[in-house]
Amino acid sequence: MSNPMPRRQFLSQTAASAAALLASRALGAPEAEPVTARSYLAAHLYTRAEVDDWLAGRAFPFAKYSSDYGWLLRSAKFQDGMDDSICVYTYGTSDERITINYRDRPCRINTYGNSFTQCHQVSDGETWQEALAAHLHEPVRNFGVGGWSVYQAYLRMMQEEKRHPADYIIFNIYEDDHFRNLDAWRNLRAKKHIQFIEPTLPHVRVNARDGRFEECPNPCPTPESVYHLCDLDWVCAHFEEDFALQILLAHLNAKMENPDRRYAGILALATTHGIVTREQTAANLSATADELHRRSAYFASERIVEKIEAFAAQTGKRVLYVVSYSPSFIARHAAEGVRPDQSFIDFMRAKKLPLVDLLAGHAAELAHYSGDIKDYLKHYFVGHYNPRGNLFTALALKDALVAMLEPKPPAYRADPDVTRWK
Repeated sequence: MSNPMPRRQFLSQTAASAAALLASRALGAPEAEPVTARSYLAAHLYTRAEVDDWLAGRAFPFAKYSSDYGWLLRSAKFQDGMDDSICVYTYGTSDERITINYRDRPCRINTYGNSFTQCHQVSDGETWQEALAAHLHEPVRNFGVGGWSVYQAYLRMMQEEKRHPADYIIFNIYEDDHFRNLDAWRNLRAKKHIQFIEPTLPHVRVNARDGRFEECPNPCPTPESVYHLCDLDWVCAHFEEDFALQILLAHLNAKMENPDRRYAGILALATTHGIVTREQTAANLSATADELHRRSAYFASERIVEKIEAFAAQTGKRVLYVVSYSPSFIARHAAEGVRPDQSFIDFMRAKKLPLVDLLAGHAAELAHYSGDIKDYLKHYFVGHYNPRGNLFTALALKDALVAMLEPKPPAYRADPDVTRWK
């Protein structure tokens, strides 16, 4: 199936691109009207026909509604693989991506996370879970879902470990997952797209200064309630004061000439969260919004990791964390040494949690690479990881996982029936 814009590319569009779009509508005007919460939300409503088609499975083939998580994935074929190839995505009875290698054996490794866990843009047998399973000689389950936050992955882990428990968990976190924690509705940060609906989702509200962490359920907890996304009054009542929307509005209105009109919303948030003063906010509205967003997002992920570790301690499970990154993040880090998530990495290291840092893995390879960074990244990425990138992931985390596993996987276990070549 042809896709006019891959979902990963769409989700990566930033507030800056939205600002440019909206600003273009006001060219020539001496002072444009500010983008209000209501005007922004009005542009993102769904029609009843769109909701009908999505719930019935007639349109928007990427995902299906889930009351618990916002959405889960549907079996599909998309022409979004390397060399413009068709990728096959197949999901089992528990909405997991199907297990192929050693599926007839007991499974003691479950994986959770985002599209880099789901392994978007490769076919079923090309995922890093399948590469890892083939090497270890034991199955690895894949509960990843594209577009999910750290919080959604945590919620799924809590449910799946009751239904399909495993002694070992690989928990994957992508660079944007921290920010997704704070999204009550992904369309508060992203435009509508013709290929999929972005439903509401469970999320968290935080205040890093006060140490506040509040878990919030899906605002649309039934299929019938999804129709609320067609109702402007309902949407405004529920999202007009939303944290993520106020961050976006700060970017969209950053160039307004009248300071009171352009930063009133973000000022209230910045002062409540102890970021900056009114004068500092007025001087650099976008920078203030970015700092507030980052601080809140990483604080949220840190609290979720603490909840994961508490669950693991209670149940006797071991967790291996893996952090993943986009090609643009890797390229910027290689060129400038910039790492916006350094505070989160420092938190993980301070807690002495098992962590596989794929950014560091790429940096180590690039230290011995003399070609152009774009050529290097093409070896591994087609938006998401291609099959070679998935193998890179499997090999990057293999040593840390094998060190954890007891007993050792069959590939690393003494076997008297195996011939050893010398």
